Amino acid sequence: MDGQNNINSAVDLIKTAILQSQARAAAAVNQEQLALYYGIGKFISLNTRNKNWGTGAIKQISDKLKEELPGIKGFGERNLKNMRTFYEEWSMLESKTADTSAEIQSNSADASAEFTQDNDSKIVITNPLQLVSLPEFPLIEFLSISFSHHTAILSFSKEMEERLFYIRYCHNYKTTCDELPNIIKKKDLYHHQGKIANNFLNTLPDYKQAFRAIQMFKDEYLLDFINVEELGVRDEEVDERVIENSIVHNVKNFIMTFGKGFAFIGNQVHFDKLGHDHWVDLLFYNRDLERTVVFELKAGSFKVAYLAQLSAYLRILNDDDRRANEKAPIGIILCKDADKGYVEYVMQDYKQPMGVATYKTADEMDPELLKVLPPKEDLQKLLQNSSDKESNV
Repeated sequence: MDGQNNINSAVDLIKTAILQSQARAAAAVNQEQLALYYGIGKFISLNTRNKNWGTGAIKQISDKLKEELPGIKGFGERNLKNMRTFYEEWSMLESKTADTSAEIQSNSADASAEFTQDNDSKIVITNPLQLVSLPEFPLIEFLSISFSHHTAILSFSKEMEERLFYIRYCHNYKTTCDELPNIIKKKDLYHHQGKIANNFLNTLPDYKQAFRAIQMFKDEYLLDFINVEELGVRDEEVDERVIENSIVHNVKNFIMTFGKGFAFIGNQVHFDKLGHDHWVDLLFYNRDLERTVVFELKAGSFKVAYLAQLSAYLRILNDDDRRANEKAPIGIILCKDADKGYVEYVMQDYKQPMGVATYKTADEMDPELLKVLPPKEDLQKLLQNSSDKESNV
C-alpha cells in the first residue's frame, strides 16, 4: 500500500511540474508573440504613415506571406493592420531619450528582430516589455493576455485608464475574447465600477477593506439572463422570486457579473432569531473580503424600509453565523432604480456595511445592444433546459 501511495505522490509531483512548465512556456510564447506583433506593427506604421509604401501594400505583403509561408495564420491584411494599431496605441511605452536605440539593442537582443528596407537601413523590432517607463503600468497583466484580447480592448475602449482597467480584468478573471465585447460594450464595467451608493468608509474600520469593497461592486448590473416574460404580470413579491430563481439557475453568470472570489452559499437561507423567521434572498462568501455577502432583491424602486430589513439580516448573520476567522458581513440591495444621493443620505445612521445598486434586464437595454443578445425565446429555452437538468439530478 505504501508503495502505491509513493507512486501516486510521484505522479502528482510530476504532473504538477509538467503543468507549471506548460504554463510558463505558454506565457513565454505569448510574450514573444506580443513582441513580434508590436515590432511588425511599428515597421508597418513607419512605412505606411510616412507614405514610403504605396496603396495596397499591406494586402500585398499579406498575400506574399501566405505564398511563402503556407499554413501560417495570423498575418492576414486585417491582422497586420491590427498590429499597426497595437504599436501606435502603445507607442508611448517606448522611451523617448536619445540613448533609446543603443539601450534597446544592448538589452533586448533575444526579443528583437530586424527588418531591412529597400535602402538597406534597419529597423529594430523590440519587445515592448523592455521599454515600459510609465509609473504603475500593469506590465505583468499586459504581457499575460493575448493579442486578440489587446485588439478587442483597443477596438471597444478609447480611454487609457479604461484600457488598463480591462487589461487587469482579463488577467484577473481569465476572460475569453468572446466575452470581451459583452463586458465592455454591454455591461460597461469600467464606467460602473466603484460608484455604488454605500456606507463602507464609515462602517468598515480598515480603509483598505472599505476601498476594496467599493471597487468590487458596481452601481448598476445587467442581469440579461432573467426571464423577462415572467416579470410585471403579478405583484412585486412574485417578481422578486422570478428574479431570484433566474439568478439561482444562472448562478455562475451572476458570480461572474459581480467579479472574483465569490462562492454561492444558498438562496432563501433561513435564520430563526428569538422565535422570528428571517429569509435571506441570496447568500455568498467572498474570499477577498473574507466576509459573507447578502444580496436582497427588490422588483421595484428603492425604499428606506429596505435598509432596516437588510440591517436586521446583517446583525443576525454577525451574531449567529459569523465564524472566528471571518469579518462582519456586507449587504447589497439590488432594486430597479434608486437615487444615489438620497440613498447615501438616509444610510448615514446605519452601522452595518451596506450598498444599494440597481439592475437592468434584457428588455430594458439599448436596442443596438439588444441585437447582440439571443432572442427571448432562446433565453427561455436555456432557462427551461437548466430547470429540467436540475429536476433530473
